[in-house]
Amino acid sequence: MAERQLKILSFGLTDVGMRRDHNEDSYLVDDDQQLYVVADGMGGHLGGEMASALAVETIKSSVEGERSDVVNGKPFKGPIEQHPALMMLPKAVKRACAAIYNKAQEVPELQGMGTTVTGVAFVDSFAFFGHVGDSRAYLVRDGRIEQLSEDHSLVNEQLKAGLITPEQARMSRFKHIITRSVGFEEDVAVDTMVVPTQEGDLYVLCSDGLANLVSNQEIRDVLMNNFLRDAPKAMVALANERGGDDNITVVVLYVNGEE
Repeated sequence: MAERQLKILSFGLTDVGMRRDHNEDSYLVDDDQQLYVVADGMGGHLGGEMASALAVETIKSSVEGERSDVVNGKPFKGPIEQHPALMMLPKAVKRACAAIYNKAQEVPELQGMGTTVTGVAFVDSFAFFGHVGDSRAYLVRDGRIEQLSEDHSLVNEQLKAGLITPEQARMSRFKHIITRSVGFEEDVAVDTMVVPTQEGDLYVLCSDGLANLVSNQEIRDVLMNNFLRDAPKAMVALANERGGDDNITVVVLYVNGEE
């Protein structure tokens, strides 16, 4: 029996926003590999663009090289924490981290560049995530939205410690300070998550240019009230109406059953 291949409908969009003169976000929609990534670069005009683009390129190449070993034509029957795909994306993110760091060592004006990475690969009816930084992954199931990723940010650390309220977090001038990124150092700890998929699941990957201006509930409402192909554009428009102070990237994924 071959791998149970999910049918994924994917829609992605990136926008420079209203305040920036260039876009340091990158994203990947690869339906062949069922691999989807959002990366929000930092480190100046050249550095941010280079870091996010190199992250996406390296992750794509790494997963393409490993997926055939992970998916060998047989369904996996063991416990999910032993699934060979569990570390496929985190390993790819670590390779991206080393590639970005090494590039920065070669080119002095790129030193200090890095990027967030939030990605998902679908294998065997599971969604496998790798995450670093403050881009986000959401799941909308049965009309409810859940944030799957945890922000690696100063504001989130303050929130968890009880030093600020959620309202203060939303208004904080430190919103853009992240505590973990891909490429700033040679290696990075990658958060891993796995979700057993259900038909009708909606996943959203986005950069903080959306998440800082549009609430979780509003993201859910956009998905519920628009054709899915129009949802990324509607979310970007909503963020831009509210000032669009950063680049905005959105990827929407719909699980449309199995092949």
